[in-house]
Amino acid sequence: MSGAGREGGLQGRLPASGPLTPPEAVFARVRSQTAFEETVDQLGTAIKLGLLAPGSQLPPERDLCARLGIARSTLRQALTALSQSGHVFATRGRHGGTFVSDPQPPADPPSAEMLAQWRQTCDQRLAVELGVAVLAAERAERADLEALDEVALALEDALEDFPAYRQADIRLHVGLAEATRSARLVREMTEVQGLMTDLIAYIAHPPEVLSSSNAQHRRLLAAVRERDSMRAVQVMAEHLKGTEHVLAGLLPGG
Repeated sequence: MSGAGREGGLQGRLPASGPLTPPEAVFARVRSQTAFEETVDQLGTAIKLGLLAPGSQLPPERDLCARLGIARSTLRQALTALSQSGHVFATRGRHGGTFVSDPQPPADPPSAEMLAQWRQTCDQRLAVELGVAVLAAERAERADLEALDEVALALEDALEDFPAYRQADIRLHVGLAEATRSARLVREMTEVQGLMTDLIAYIAHPPEVLSSSNAQHRRLLAAVRERDSMRAVQVMAEHLKGTEHVLAGLLPGG
């Protein structure tokens, strides 16, 4: 995580000649449905690949927003997430701005097998959870909704405690599967959540990312409550793709 001490130590390592110009693809426009997650993905991947070099300065916020096609609030959320994960840091003053951290945060590399299969794991999760979203919207009863609302509140209270957050997150998704009244779907949901936990353990968990995920949870539960299966599927797809974007941006070697 970046902080006053970390920023002070890094400022002296900035290149005196100014930032290098990265490829235009680094700042390609993102889609509005998952703008926050895609921005984390795009910038995180560029940093990981060295297209945004350690110590280099990102373009000004106004320029970045125009090039990415996003609102300033979305950009600031993404930069905050990348700052809290240690990938960038901000400085104030005449020569202030947002810079790529040097060095980057250390991470134990995941296994070659996991890297080879992580997108397949996301595909498996997508197939299971979209079906769960449809059936939960059609079959959830009042008791199911009340239990899911309690879990959603627990998620809101756990933004600074990732182990607690992850446990509540699993409970919410498994709870949706339980609302389908399908024991097989509950088993498949439990399996895929275990696989995702293995992946998620390799990335940082800044509160900005968790807060964005919670907003999607609220929209998903609203669709289930209103028995709007099509909207539930749409929101679930955005939610899962958002997680995939964050993994692509922050997973070491992803």
